[in-house]
Amino acid sequence: LQYMSGFGNEHVSEDPRCPGALPEGQNNPQVCPYGLYAEQLSGSAFTCPRPTNKRSWLYRILPSVCHKPFKPLEEGHLTHNWDEAEPDPNQLRWKPFDIPKAPQKKLDFVSGLHTLCGAGEPRGRNGIAVHIFVCNTSMLDRCLYNSDGDFLIVPQQGKLLITTEFGKMLVEPNEICVIQQGMRFSVEVFGETRGYILEVYGAHFELPDLGPIGANGLANPRDFLVPVAWYEDRQVPGGYTVISKYQGKLFAAQQDFSPFNVVAWHGNYTPYKYHLEKFMVINSVAFDHADPSIFTVLTAKSTRPGVALADFVIFPPRWGVANNTFRPPYYHRNCMSEFMGLIKGHYEAKEEGFQPGGASLHSMMTPHGPDADCFEKASKAKLEPERVAEGTMAFMFESSLSLAITKWGLQTSNRLDKNYYKCWEPLKSHFNPKCK
Repeated sequence: LQYMSGFGNEHVSEDPRCPGALPEGQNNPQVCPYGLYAEQLSGSAFTCPRPTNKRSWLYRILPSVCHKPFKPLEEGHLTHNWDEAEPDPNQLRWKPFDIPKAPQKKLDFVSGLHTLCGAGEPRGRNGIAVHIFVCNTSMLDRCLYNSDGDFLIVPQQGKLLITTEFGKMLVEPNEICVIQQGMRFSVEVFGETRGYILEVYGAHFELPDLGPIGANGLANPRDFLVPVAWYEDRQVPGGYTVISKYQGKLFAAQQDFSPFNVVAWHGNYTPYKYHLEKFMVINSVAFDHADPSIFTVLTAKSTRPGVALADFVIFPPRWGVANNTFRPPYYHRNCMSEFMGLIKGHYEAKEEGFQPGGASLHSMMTPHGPDADCFEKASKAKLEPERVAEGTMAFMFESSLSLAITKWGLQTSNRLDKNYYKCWEPLKSHFNPKCK
């Protein structure tokens, strides 16, 4: 597989089997090379300022309009009904989500989608949802596109071979990919597969501003990879299923050809992937624990300056050198919602209980922080340079929205850890008014 590098770049790509497939000097000639159809995919309003205007031109064998009418598809466990369960302000943690065995129940990427929590709604174009995917079989002669927003996909177990209209991407654990609104894609898996999805309505992911950090650091633009053009001219007499996620529901339409028939394309509205090991960590080298915003990979901005609709934050391996400092994450009450997942290893603040493939949610103003064992160890540890989170990758979806939990998350999944609160019960008072 080949890729082009750069975040938000104007890319140009054509399948080498059809050299010269891209029209020269214009987007929509009267007759396109090779008899292709020109089709624009817009990711922003036409009148957006140039820095935020997103669109790509696709040159395809048949346009995507050639399909039968969409009909409701009862599949998966997607929802944006945030009132189906009562609000729960408690600290919540889930054990690793179960992946059904293929002989018992075949699930592909779509049928294995489950909404865990979220807020807002897609019709108003403001909100987010967090989904879990568990699957054991590949999508065959069917694809998905999301009319509601962008998918940020975080595989935790098993690699994903994702075919898109722009080309193919292989996404493995410790990598992420973003499939932006409206892009058709199909997912091939190679066994039992699990991961997390952050969906945002009404905004696209951006690189965070660096401010005093300067011109370099965190996720560097050149490390984001975009697929190169690849097409298949394949007829599907039995019917190819195009699935649309529209206003939170799934719909299916039939067509008799593969939708991955784009011979060439150009533009700045593309799918992309990123390897988390490429992240340039910024950290304290004197004292105190820096705020977790220094670990932001991507942000989806809200209408309020400096406040994110959602941030994607990671906690990668790094050096800890702070003097006279309690080094693990501090105890915290936050005006944001913090959803965490673990790709691999042991998270430093909770080495037991928080497992790869599981998750936690600390809602707005709900207190959280290191468990009792972590606090005691870190309070007595000899402070010397040490590697933190070696062999670990934890991440956080942080949002300014107050997230509601679905019935599947609280009950049906049967993965909620009802003993989570007990990890703080052994904390004891060390207060001594006679000893400063």
